[in-house]
Amino acid sequence: MGHALEGSAEQTQKRTAGANGWGRKMSDHVAFGLLVYTGLQIFVTSVALKANNNSILPYFALVLLVVAIIPACWMIEKRWTDLPEEETRNPDLAGAFARDRAIIWCAAIGLPLGITALIKGLSFLFA
Repeated sequence: MGHALEGSAEQTQKRTAGANGWGRKMSDHVAFGLLVYTGLQIFVTSVALKANNNSILPYFALVLLVVAIIPACWMIEKRWTDLPEEETRNPDLAGAFARDRAIIWCAAIGLPLGITALIKGLSFLFA
């Protein structure tokens, strides 16, 4: 009976290690980053649309950002979810994880604001 409990605990530990390791944490950051990104993009674009009633540039910016951000986030997330099992809790990866997390959040917040500012600047110059 002791072996059955050991095996059960070992299997549970293996399942939770993958679920709570670097890959799972990165998946959470990507998901929340995309939510923030989408909310900002919708808000910022709607403000730009109100200011430029006849311009197609804000719609172009929205499509461009959606096309660009999803594959980029997927590539970062995949790098962490494809880690071998023994690497899922490696503390040596903390620096790389922090770098990728910062990239995700800078892109999620910076891209909608930066591209919309660029579009507004271009529409101001050519209006």
